[in-house]
Amino acid sequence: MIRGAIIRGVGETDLEAIMTIYNQGIEDRIATLETEVKDISYMTEWYKQHQNRYSVVVAEDGNKIIGWASLNPYNNRCAYDGVADISVYISREYRGKGVGGKLLTTLETKAKEHNFHKLVLFTFPFNALGQGLYKKMGFREVGIFKNQGILDGEFVDVMAMEKILYLISY
Repeated sequence: MIRGAIIRGVGETDLEAIMTIYNQGIEDRIATLETEVKDISYMTEWYKQHQNRYSVVVAEDGNKIIGWASLNPYNNRCAYDGVADISVYISREYRGKGVGGKLLTTLETKAKEHNFHKLVLFTFPFNALGQGLYKKMGFREVGIFKNQGILDGEFVDVMAMEKILYLISY
């Protein structure tokens, strides 16, 4: 368990570390259907799209960024304005040590501040570590998309999960 890790908002100077952790997730084939590692120009554009409502937080241990999480657009239709897709990436050597839970707790607070009532995520059914975290944090499995994407020439299933932050009545 990483007890001393702090969670804070992201700055442009954090992009190199975020990119490294994201690329680990791509290379390890456990967190995304992305197959090509990202460069700093990609991350800079991504950062510009994650200001204000769609924000990013990082976990820092000492002066080292060890993980990050983001609120992402789910769908551009106005009916889904209160739903955010989330991403959580942890540096290899810190996975399974409590960093993800800290990031998710802060991300949920930010989501509520920005009037999101629901969080969704998509994970691989074989990512047991990730699913354990999400279930522990109150997410529920919605279902499995069969053959949702192709990874290394093979079809891959993707599990959808959700967490209702608060109910809206009309």
